[in-house]
Amino acid sequence: MLDVIGLTPDEEELYRRLVQLTVARVDELARRLRRPRAEVVAQLDALRDKGLVLPTGPDPDGPLRPLAPDVALGAALLRRQEALEAARAAVTRLTEEYRAGLRRHDADHLVEVITGAGVLRERLRDLQNSARSEVLWFCRANPLTMPGSENVEEFDALARGVRYRAIYEREMLLEPGGLADVERGVRAGEQARVLDRLPVRLAIVDARTAICPLVPDRDSGEPSAAVIGRSQLLDALLALFESQWLVATPLRSATASAGEADGYLPDADEVRLLSLFVAGVPDKSIASQLGVSRRTVQRRLADLMTVAGVDTRPGLAYQAARRGWL
Repeated sequence: MLDVIGLTPDEEELYRRLVQLTVARVDELARRLRRPRAEVVAQLDALRDKGLVLPTGPDPDGPLRPLAPDVALGAALLRRQEALEAARAAVTRLTEEYRAGLRRHDADHLVEVITGAGVLRERLRDLQNSARSEVLWFCRANPLTMPGSENVEEFDALARGVRYRAIYEREMLLEPGGLADVERGVRAGEQARVLDRLPVRLAIVDARTAICPLVPDRDSGEPSAAVIGRSQLLDALLALFESQWLVATPLRSATASAGEADGYLPDADEVRLLSLFVAGVPDKSIASQLGVSRRTVQRRLADLMTVAGVDTRPGLAYQAARRGWL
């Protein structure tokens, strides 16, 4: 145990035996310890240098006696304690430097800025191809880099079991082919909802990476976006998505099944009509999307109000949700 202050195990055993005998000669110590005499002599010389052994008389080959260890070893122990305290302080300083460097490294790599429609499109495709559990989308009108019809990676991901949740701006459904693109995704398994307005464009993959444009849509020039890794910033974006998801209106495809209530089961065309109606799409736009006249849309809505037993449009929206028609 005393090797930490410079006493070897053999020297410690020799010193302890001398303490037990009080006084002893070299030959007696060698015999009791069963060691070569020359080895014991060398160890005794080391103990003399450390102030632990002293001859009892003027004869160097005469009997030896031990000295008190606290005087001889106390100074060495104190020096070792001081060295340990200095080392501990140095480790503390190094730890702080390490943590500061790590924080700087993480901050430098927390957000990557990418520029250019092509670069952004490829990053979105790569992220979807690497997705394993879930992809979240904020889909605003007038896509910056990749219209829905070009996002073939979504269908591959859905086929391998990746969950997709997308929130669309209402205006996007009014664009030519917009509703058809959304319905194609819903039929493949995407969960879609609609809001009047989304705060940002956003894609989040597996709750580990987000992509968010950095400039307003009205700015000219090449689009730029931030690629955000795991961080409190990413946590905030996830919370933003979930808060918008809770208040968004579900969107069903024409082939989606509807719940049955009171013996009435809406057909596929009525489900599609109700989805657009509840999402707040104007009658004229619904008519355009369904390929019918505005009067036909109004008549069908009136018929559904009669079935639901209400005389107002808000009442129809409520009953459609309560009865599981959507």
